[in-house]
Formats: sequence, structure tokens, C-alpha cells
Amino acid sequence: MRFEFATATRIIFGEGTAASLPDLARSFGTRPLVVTGASPKRTEGLVAALSAANFAVPGEPTVDMIREGARYAKDAACDVVISIGGGSVIDAGKAIAAIATNGGEPLEFLEVVGKGRTITSPSLPFIAVPTTAGTGSEVTRNAVLGSAEDGVKASLRSPLMLPQVAVVDPELTYALPPEVTAYTGLDALTQLIEPYVSSRANPLVDAICIEGIRRVAGALRRAYHDGADRDARRDMALASLFGGLALV
Repeated sequence: MRFEFATATRIIFGEGTAASLPDLARSFGTRPLVVTGASPKRTEGLVAALSAANFAVPGEPTVDMIREGARYAKDAACDVVISIGGGSVIDAGKAIAAIATNGGEPLEFLEVVGKGRTITSPSLPFIAVPTTAGTGSEVTRNAVLGSAEDGVKASLRSPLMLPQVAVVDPELTYALPPEVTAYTGLDALTQLIEPYVSSRANPLVDAICIEGIRRVAGALRRAYHDGADRDARRDMALASLFGGLALV
């Protein structure tokens, strides 16, 4: 039996852990870039506490957005990137941090539709803070980007894109509306089932997936009907994290 397991350097999990972000950011640099979603008001308190430049991602990340974000990070001399949002926001931050240090056009690095250029330089230090319980992107090594000219989405992928820190605070998911809770929760479930039935599964991934599936089964309906159910939100945040860990 032979397998590899790699993930974020450090994972911090628990209610209230997002309050540690300013200190964490200072351990990596002094000029943070915070990447947020279409509704930055949800996280404006955290952004203000970081005294950071802000780059908003209004939807699923595209090659054009990443090009603009990387240029913005370089022009502002940012030395650490922090994504606070859902999977799209975290993917965007990951890609911005990588392109900012590797140069060139983002499309050159994309799989399938790009040139598949290898990322050779370490990304800017990257901290991922999910506000949904779905993709587990805070602990994965890839970012999915849309290419309008090709009409497809493809991955930018490298071990050098793994976040330095993933801060998973279930409290950040309390305000999610039922619809978003449902479809992100089903995303988390899917990403637990897929690696479990994969021909490349291994005992480590199996254990993670089984535990994650068990938590979704007991928590998703409860979180949907009562967003303030702390135990359900905690279990869904864990399940989402486990789904990302399983995608090795």
C-alpha cells in the first residue's frame, strides 16, 4: 500500500477562532490583502481589524479576476493573502497568492485549456477562512477558475498553493440562509462520498470520509431548519473540512 497525504500546514478549528486572524496575519507580514465575496459587509469587522487592502470576488473566480487580483496585490506590496468567504473566495485567494509570486498570465498555469505551466515559486503566505460549510477548499492545493474565452472551468494546481493556515470558525456560518446551507452542505456530502468510493481511496481517507458522512447525516437537516443550532453548524464545518482533507 502506498499513498500521499498533504494539506494546510496548520488547521485552527473552533468557535471564536476567527478572532485570532490579526495576530496570525502579523506572523506572516504587515501588508495583508483580504479577499472577500459579493457581500463584504458580512466580514467587514474582520477586514477592519486587519487594517487590510480588500479585493472583492463577486462570483466564481475567473482568469480575468485572478489577473486583476494578482496585479493589485503586487502594486500594493501585499505580503500575505487572506480569504474570508466561501469556496470561490478561497479559490480566488489561493490563485492570487500563487500568480503574484510566479508572474505570467493565469491561463498559462491552468490544466486542460492552459499551457499547464508549473508553479515553481512559493505563493505569498495564504490564510483561508471559510464562511460556508461546503467545499473544504481551505485545505486543498487547487483553485478552480473559469475561462470565458474557452467556456470552461479548469484547475490551477500545485502543492505550493496549500494554505499556511486554515481557520475554521463555525460561528461564521451561523448567518447562512437555509438555501445556501442546503446546497453547500450537499457539496460537502458529495466531496466525502466521492473519495470514499474512489479506486484511489486509502485507509486514512476512508476514516475521514466515514466520520464526515456521519456528521452530515446528523447535522444538515438541523442546520437547514435552525441556523443557530451550534452543534449542527459545528458538525457541518467539520464535515466540510474533512471533505477537503479527503481530496488528496
